[in-house]
Amino acid sequence: MYSPTPADWRETNRKRWDERVPLHLASDYYDLDAFRAGKDALRDFEVAEVGDVRGKSLLHLQCHIGADTLSWARHGASRVVGLDFSEPAVEAARELAADLGLTTDRATFVAADVYDAAEAVPDSSYDVVYTGVGALCWLPDIRRWAETVASLVAPGGFLYLSEFHPLADILDDATGSRIEHDYFARDAWIEETPGGYADNTTPTVHNRTVEWQHPIGDVVSALAAAGLRIDFLREREITLFERFGALELRDGAYRFPADRPRMPLMYSLKASKESKA
Repeated sequence: MYSPTPADWRETNRKRWDERVPLHLASDYYDLDAFRAGKDALRDFEVAEVGDVRGKSLLHLQCHIGADTLSWARHGASRVVGLDFSEPAVEAARELAADLGLTTDRATFVAADVYDAAEAVPDSSYDVVYTGVGALCWLPDIRRWAETVASLVAPGGFLYLSEFHPLADILDDATGSRIEHDYFARDAWIEETPGGYADNTTPTVHNRTVEWQHPIGDVVSALAAAGLRIDFLREREITLFERFGALELRDGAYRFPADRPRMPLMYSLKASKESKA
């Protein structure tokens, strides 16, 4: 339900994520054995849209256990830094990096709130700042996020954002065909849901979440106001999990049936900072 933002929102969400780290490490969803053996955690469209990262520094905000972060290192990034507010997640990411033989000069992980990233990460700026799917909904202030991101993009560098489409947040869970919520809601969305996307069978204790919707217009406007140039905004008819009961798994992604009108379920954008004269 929608509610004014509670004072303990950050700690509430951190407890949930901390508890789920060991579940994710053991899950088929992340399949870390396959990852250690060489499987890429990134989506094909992300690799294509970000382009060649060889020799570039990359910062991954809200990196969780670091699989995506480390995949960018495998793609040739000279230095990757991952940041997450969950200390167990960061520790798991460090261990995963060690398993891959990546030393701290190639892959570093920092435990800090995303709003404190500019003070917490080891370098003042990065060629690529990357934010993966399912990150923005945990942040109440999208303008502050955009200002933080912009401060960390090096001149000539860019932000790449890959996210779930906010339109999907307002539809009914069963069929995804009816609008049930307010697209322009600014209050927090609070609910109690056990388990999670990677494990719905193991009993969990910290099940309360505090999340926010961020219409695409707000995200784009915040980045532009922070001084970044929007290079592209692309919407996709696919998603990464069975968000609605009506979705079908086809060609490696979840989609609505072919006889239904299509709608965006994900989006990605690239926003650049001008080079110094």
